[in-house]
Amino acid sequence: MNERKDQVKRDAGKTIQEKANVLWDVANSLAGLYKPHEYGLVILPMAVVKRFHDCLLPTFDKVQKEYAAKKHLQVKEAFLKAASGYNFYNTSKFTFETLLADPKNIASNFRDYLNGFSENVRDVLEQMKFEDQIATMEKGGVLYQVISDFNSAKADMSPEKVATNDMGYIFENLVARFSESYDEQAGAHFTSRDIIYLMCDVLTVFGTGERGSSKTVYDMTMGTSQMLTCMEDRLKEVDPEIEVTNFGQEFNPFTFGIAKADMLIRGGNPDNMRYGNTLSDDKFPGFKFDYVISNPPFGIDWKVEAKEVEREASQGDAGRFGVGLPSKSDGQMLFMLNGIAKLKDDGRMAIIQNGSSLFSGDAGSGPSEIRRHIIENDWLEAIIQLPNDSFYNTGIATYVWVITKAKPRERKGKVQLIDASKCCEARRKSIGNKRVDIAENCRKAIIKAYRDFETRSYRFSNGTGSAELEVKSHIFTNSAFGYTKIVVESPLVEDGKKVLKKGKPVADTAKRDTESVPLGEDIEAYMKREVLPYNPEAWVDNAKSKVGYEIPFTRTFYEYKPIEKADAIMGRIKEHEARLGAMLGKLFGKGNR
Repeated sequence: MNERKDQVKRDAGKTIQEKANVLWDVANSLAGLYKPHEYGLVILPMAVVKRFHDCLLPTFDKVQKEYAAKKHLQVKEAFLKAASGYNFYNTSKFTFETLLADPKNIASNFRDYLNGFSENVRDVLEQMKFEDQIATMEKGGVLYQVISDFNSAKADMSPEKVATNDMGYIFENLVARFSESYDEQAGAHFTSRDIIYLMCDVLTVFGTGERGSSKTVYDMTMGTSQMLTCMEDRLKEVDPEIEVTNFGQEFNPFTFGIAKADMLIRGGNPDNMRYGNTLSDDKFPGFKFDYVISNPPFGIDWKVEAKEVEREASQGDAGRFGVGLPSKSDGQMLFMLNGIAKLKDDGRMAIIQNGSSLFSGDAGSGPSEIRRHIIENDWLEAIIQLPNDSFYNTGIATYVWVITKAKPRERKGKVQLIDASKCCEARRKSIGNKRVDIAENCRKAIIKAYRDFETRSYRFSNGTGSAELEVKSHIFTNSAFGYTKIVVESPLVEDGKKVLKKGKPVADTAKRDTESVPLGEDIEAYMKREVLPYNPEAWVDNAKSKVGYEIPFTRTFYEYKPIEKADAIMGRIKEHEARLGAMLGKLFGKGNR
């Protein structure tokens, strides 16, 4: 059984790669007229159009007949959708085959064909600004050839030839190629499936509630919408009777077009795919969702969105960002706040962040206040460190934050940190910065550590016997991440004289230091133990004390490794010198004979 499943996966992978290669080879017809980094401007929307075309082809005659009978009606969409078998249709008399039969009128006929699509498809093409490319191809004399290329037998994208999920992979492949040729980061558009599957498993590990229930899933930076489709598939694996409705927002017009096209073909509601900037132009105000799954951009500033974000932050609890604002150089924690605002009272969120969300900002700063808000409300369930080199566009440390509005009883008041940075398998061939995969056995080990909810390590073989993999788990109370930052003041001494006396603070002459006292510890006791023995006249200005939160992930899992002894290092050097000397002796000895 497993061998058959593996073969199916291999066959699907081969089909995906072959189809993507065929579609990208259309670039041969664009060379000269377009620069390499512009090929995707044509290939991506044409791939979307051809997928729609091939889906609708079997019901072409039926739609034509229905349109002829109902075109005089003011409300005819429902009839045409029923005739097409999809949530979209095309009333044009043309197909790719008949378009190619009239080369002289290819441009006008192709426009007629595109205008025949239902409004939801035309919206996709409008976002991609496809009309601009049609005009360019028409003027450059390549439009006929491009349509011909997409009409080849190898470019058949009918559902019988390419399954819906595989089509998502093909779109991802094309987006990656476009990004690379544009010298743009592919990872800005989508997340690899191994990471998505881990996030989906984390969100569904405790089941989905009552069997046959209805669930909503939201991705605030949906890219090509593959996180949503994977989450839907996972929910249906857990409960075949479940009803899943997806919602997503995206700011990139090309990936938005692909996401909406994918939703149309899958039979979902395309109106749930919305275009706009999530931070400054929220398309789902007042919505609440069962699940949020997202990989927002990190290390990207939010200066453009600042005016709207700050306006909403000024609304306090009435807005999404009233808790606090991070540095304008990195807006990833704003997306976290948006996701929390969108969660139902029993909702769950998995969101990817880089390391700065763990510790950036001092007590009282925006990032610290955001962490405080999450932890003191007891919403932070777990943080999972992913292996480095897991993403296409970065090799840095990344983390999955698991936010839960209603924790299970045994997890209340606690947070689980999981170090899965060594739980991966090396790829045979890297894709950008992605050099490792979270293989299925790795994913199962991470989920086991998550479920067990214990402080312990898990070690297991990678299956080849060449390496041992490890997952580490550590359980903390919520308060373990909190601290009080106190301001310690003491007299300033000049020429052996005290300039400032206790109780008479003068701002420009005070000597001040800060100390971080673990939350819950008595500050007076801390001062007696840690400060006063070394500075007997110091005191605390309580008015300046602030509570802060940080998550010392690296320190938690750090393992000291003693430095190799000098004798051992010298021994290895001598061995190396001896081997090198022997090799040189053989080389020169052979040359003298």
